[in-house]
Amino acid sequence: MTRKYFGTDGIRGRANTYPMTAEMAMKVAMATGCVLRLRHPGQPTGRVVVGKDTRLSCYMLEQAITAGFLAMGMDVILTGPVPTPGVSMLTRSLRADLGVMISASHNSYEDNGIKLFGPDGLKLDDEIELEIEAKMDNGLDEGLAAPADLGKAARLDDVLGRYAESVKRSLPRGESLDGLKVVVDCANGSAYKVAPQVLWELEADVIAIGVEPNGRNINAGYGATDTANLQRIVVEQGADVGIALDGDADRLIMVDEKGQKIDGDQLMGALALSMHENGTLQGGGLVATVMSNLGLERALKEKGLELIRTGVGDRYVGEAMREGGYNVGGEQSGHIILSDYGTTGDGLLAALHILAMLKHTGKKASEALSVFEPVPQLLKSVRYENGSPLDVDDVQNAIKQAQENLANDGRVLVRASGTEPVIRVMAEGDDQARVENIVSELCAVIEKAS
Repeated sequence: MTRKYFGTDGIRGRANTYPMTAEMAMKVAMATGCVLRLRHPGQPTGRVVVGKDTRLSCYMLEQAITAGFLAMGMDVILTGPVPTPGVSMLTRSLRADLGVMISASHNSYEDNGIKLFGPDGLKLDDEIELEIEAKMDNGLDEGLAAPADLGKAARLDDVLGRYAESVKRSLPRGESLDGLKVVVDCANGSAYKVAPQVLWELEADVIAIGVEPNGRNINAGYGATDTANLQRIVVEQGADVGIALDGDADRLIMVDEKGQKIDGDQLMGALALSMHENGTLQGGGLVATVMSNLGLERALKEKGLELIRTGVGDRYVGEAMREGGYNVGGEQSGHIILSDYGTTGDGLLAALHILAMLKHTGKKASEALSVFEPVPQLLKSVRYENGSPLDVDDVQNAIKQAQENLANDGRVLVRASGTEPVIRVMAEGDDQARVENIVSELCAVIEKAS
């Protein structure tokens, strides 16, 4: 069944424009309340944790979502700005029936989104999301609560304190980051208070940037998708390492002492190899997506470890981790799941474990966090207006030819984005010139068909 509203990471769109309007946000809440009631008949009316990041439109969507759940008789716990993994954690610890994060992650402030978590802190699966979509389009009156059964809303005190203690407890008791000079870039997003505070409490020497949100500057010139400022400041300040989070702090990109950017593949690889050495890695490898570099796969194979690939989205990574008993997984883009401590991508938690690794080994970040030589990889996006061009015969033929061209020493991947109307074209292989030619030719065919 085709998904109408939900993409790879919830519902996302331009704020105050269909489908990311107040009306639609309220419908999402009402439909979700309906589905929960139908799935659990006869059980007491539940409660939901609602968190958000720092973008301006969160005020509007927070109120609309709250109204929708209250209308269905659910009590709402409002957190204010909090990292996405904080919502996942609070949903579990507060024994809530649902968690909602209002965020468009790494996108600019003009966009927003809605992510849903179940009582286990895991993102809802496709089946439940499809049920919610069906309810949104087929009337919601049947689930409305009686006047005496309407829900109540309340703000939760010390949300960030709860989350801070949760991530700190993932480290061994008494762990200190003393001696490490760290620049942390919070993207003017939801971790702008908590990330510098946690690092300071663990005794790191902290320089914080991207910590002045105004509703319109989230991810603007800062954060995991724009590390130029961080790279410059790390070198200027003589820091040991830089940490870049995104708007909702579920991604992590790092910068070594030389100002070189370190992506999620290298970070996952470093964690997995370190854990393999100390006997804590489970599953005999790690889980990543089809976008992860072939160099990571080769580096793991040299150590007798395997790389399991999934579709794009940390939800699918998490599912494969649980099915196969893995405790490390993530995405090249910086979502890193350490399932011993959390159920979703957590940039701050992953950063703490990498910093602890640096402290224990005494190695420079440039040595410890570059664990493989990346295979030349190129990713480009082609935007379309009137329906995906992937079903066009000329496009399919071009993709097949490109795959045959790299079959023996590389990969070609062409997919529709789950969050915006673009086609992602990726190729990787040992011959960079051939990779560039293949991507350029594919993009030209797709543009012509768009």
